[in-house]
Amino acid sequence: MKRKLALLSLAWVASMGAMAEERQLNLYSARHYQTDEKLYENFTRQTGIKINRIEGKEDELMERIRNEGANSPADVFITVDASRLANADALGLFAPVQSKELTARIPAHLHTDTWFAFSTRARVIVYNRATIKPEDVTTYESLADPKLKGKVCSRSGAHPYNLSLVASLIAHDGEAKTEAWAKAVVANFARPPKGGDTDQIKSVAAGECGVAVSNTYYLARLIRSEKIEDRRMMERVGIVWPNQGDRGTHINISGAGVVKTSKHPELAVRFLEYLASDEAQRYFAEGNNEWPAVAGVVTSNPALDAMGKFKADSLPVGTLARQVVAAQKLLDRAGYR
Repeated sequence: MKRKLALLSLAWVASMGAMAEERQLNLYSARHYQTDEKLYENFTRQTGIKINRIEGKEDELMERIRNEGANSPADVFITVDASRLANADALGLFAPVQSKELTARIPAHLHTDTWFAFSTRARVIVYNRATIKPEDVTTYESLADPKLKGKVCSRSGAHPYNLSLVASLIAHDGEAKTEAWAKAVVANFARPPKGGDTDQIKSVAAGECGVAVSNTYYLARLIRSEKIEDRRMMERVGIVWPNQGDRGTHINISGAGVVKTSKHPELAVRFLEYLASDEAQRYFAEGNNEWPAVAGVVTSNPALDAMGKFKADSLPVGTLARQVVAAQKLLDRAGYR
């Protein structure tokens, strides 16, 4: 009898352990924002599903998932930029996702069959108010104008933000025209590409260059900064929403997909659905200076509001993703490194 009770006790403990394990999700994240912790805590509080977050650089995480193979504990991969998500998809890391809730809430141009955008940022033109007229930089194409020779600053052409922007230009203007544009932009460089978006903003404010391209996320962060020097710097910088007279401003996304080898695919989809909820969408805007991917979500972010409303490019992310490899080759040929 005692032996039978002991076996039953062991079986109960094992079943409880299995149930506990089943209520956990392993999130491989290349979003390096401590503020995301609140997002995951809210999901756990609502669902009882614990999030185990493994952070790293996107390429390292993708390689880790590939090396782990069928034994990978990863359930969801989340990162920033369509080019990175497209790369993960091309490597066969994502499983198709079937969710009426996701397809109903996330606009068709912001998802594929395997990954979804959950927040957006815009790639805007920043200019030095003292040296550049805003009417001279109303489009991305205008950055190639010879009048800007020696006035353009940029981060590396190999960075995913630039790859996505150039991929969108290829989709809209064609490869030949975009390559001519890239060569002309290189001819306009004030210095070789270096640094990140914040460095470009600082260089424009300091007069090292007259114009650059940046994600709105970085601008909002500086506008909201508690440092007076950051706010004063932003007084010397103007912002242009490019291509408002035609296709609209290119947007950069943050998104995620379910890993093909996930042991908890249903819970993984549930997590993606949570990211599309009003609560999570408001968080992206108010906690991390991003715009919701879901239309109609009411948010409150003074820095984003101060930038005003704009027309966004509605190029499907899948179409953009198909041009990323061509964009990389084109930029290499143009010497945009």
